[in-house]
Amino acid sequence: MTDGLLLPPGGGRAIQAMTLKTGAERSPVWSVFEAEVAPGFDVGAHLHEQAEEVFYVLDGELDLLAFRPAGEPAGDWRTWESEAGTRVYRGGPGSFMHVPAGCPHAFFNPGPAPARMLFLVSPSGHEHYLRELTDLLAAPGAPDPAEIAALRARHDIHQLTPLTVRPPAS
Repeated sequence: MTDGLLLPPGGGRAIQAMTLKTGAERSPVWSVFEAEVAPGFDVGAHLHEQAEEVFYVLDGELDLLAFRPAGEPAGDWRTWESEAGTRVYRGGPGSFMHVPAGCPHAFFNPGPAPARMLFLVSPSGHEHYLRELTDLLAAPGAPDPAEIAALRARHDIHQLTPLTVRPPAS
């Protein structure tokens, strides 16, 4: 039997703007991160065929998407609407989003200050993607879009709109 894990506030391993709380080293079931989302950061709409995710907003506000848009996904995902009329949700502290496998999803920080969220991915291993992406971005020169696309494909990330950093709305 393996002992549990206890971490103090701020405990874990830093990967980009996230702190890995637990992952594939300890569990085949999930990876858990505390993430800081910078103002204007847009992860871009994407989906995972196999993974499920949970997002829980701790501080700040995030625009959240977790539905398939009516018609072909195109343009700014924040304008999308589902067949049932669901629209993007602006969530503050305590807001929760569950993303089933195959469901398009995204988040964007529209505010002037960083937002924080708890982010859970099942199965575990998302930290491997983040580490490989960090290495690609740290290499000299501009990152090769083909290498980033291949990395995403290896890790079941199907990007629908680009990851961007844009100015938050005033």
